[in-house]
Amino acid sequence: MSALLFSTFDVSRQVFYRSGLAAAIVNLKPIVPGHVLVIPTRVVPRLADLKHDELASLMASVQHVGRIIERVYAADGLTIACQDGKAAGQTVPHVHFHLLPRKLQGDHFANNDDVYPALERAEGDLSGALRRVPQPLQMDADEDRKPRTLEDMETEARWLQTFFEQAENGSGSKEVHTKNKVD
Repeated sequence: MSALLFSTFDVSRQVFYRSGLAAAIVNLKPIVPGHVLVIPTRVVPRLADLKHDELASLMASVQHVGRIIERVYAADGLTIACQDGKAAGQTVPHVHFHLLPRKLQGDHFANNDDVYPALERAEGDLSGALRRVPQPLQMDADEDRKPRTLEDMETEARWLQTFFEQAENGSGSKEVHTKNKVD
């Protein structure tokens, strides 16, 4: 399979889902367990720069990945966010949607809207940190979120990939398999 870039960074080992024109990757520094990114496979800085078929594939992937992530992490809903352009807080010049599993009881954010400043902080740290990082990927942590090793992310990506394979084979179990902590 061909390499997948997130802007200029090779994230091939973080991929757990791929369609023709979109992919889902695990997050280097997730805000909540199950926080993943869905990106177009072509490096495109802004949503308006996507071709119609890319946008359709990207949104269908957000929906498909969201449905499975919600089930896997026993969530009651999702926060789905896209910071489109520098003025909106985007720091990595590649369209991406954040998908964060959310819970009615025991959610990481007591005040539901606190997720947005957390996303802004996470996004603000990402671009510069990615540029400073030699391979294998390592980053400085912001707040209490520790960066994960490339091996940890690859392990999570392989684990998540099994749920997509089950869904494709029609054997998607109703049993919930959860990961309750951010690795």
